[in-house]
Amino acid sequence: MTVLTDEHRALIGVESEPRTSALPVSEELLRRFVHGVMEPDPVHWDHEVAAASKYGEVVAPPLFPMNSVRRAPGGPDPMDRLKDDPEDDGRLGGSQNGLPPLDLPFKRLLNGGTEAEFFQLAKIGDVITVRSKYLDISERQSRDGNPMVIVRVQTTYTNQDGDVLAVTTSSLIHR
Repeated sequence: MTVLTDEHRALIGVESEPRTSALPVSEELLRRFVHGVMEPDPVHWDHEVAAASKYGEVVAPPLFPMNSVRRAPGGPDPMDRLKDDPEDDGRLGGSQNGLPPLDLPFKRLLNGGTEAEFFQLAKIGDVITVRSKYLDISERQSRDGNPMVIVRVQTTYTNQDGDVLAVTTSSLIHR
């Protein structure tokens, strides 16, 4: 049994619109992030240490860009969806990354892993933009003989100058 259609396959290579962070990288955003991830390196908050480092200034941890694009202050609360649909499980298909959602007949979505490549670290004042694209959408048969679809999404994070900060590739398994 085949699940993928020509419409699904036509999405390979489709890119999202760029999404830009509502706020530039700031000391406060970095402070919250490094506390949240328990990052011990003072180059991310101590100006003296950072000035003497190879970076010469305070820089964000490598994974910071992946958490930089949030809803704008005063923007709609995504939890409000629960008012209209109490069964909403938060699964947004492709829409959380700005890509068109895949209409697949599966109930389970598994994280198949993420690869990350880092090019440079974000700095205070940087405005981060994110753009995703479908790299691949393929169908396989699981060990139990049922179909599953593996979706690979590449996301590129850039600063206001267009410099690439990081590129991630995520694999999602629809079953």
